[in-house]
Amino acid sequence: MSKTNESKKKLLQNLKMEAAAEIGHLDFVRENNDHYKGDVTARQNGLEGGPIGGQMVKKMIAYAKQQMK
Repeated sequence: MSKTNESKKKLLQNLKMEAAAEIGHLDFVRENNDHYKGDVTARQNGLEGGPIGGQMVKKMIAYAKQQMK
């Protein structure tokens, strides 16, 4: 992986951690949760991780709007 891709990946990981912290879902971020999740239903995984992705999208949209001003 190139340095550019590595830095982009790191930025997205930081955004994910920030978004998860904002909504109180840090326990559900893969980097903080190393247990096997194959026995967890898709519904439960969605309830835990879905809001993190939603918060990330909100933050990205807010950033894009700010850049357009």
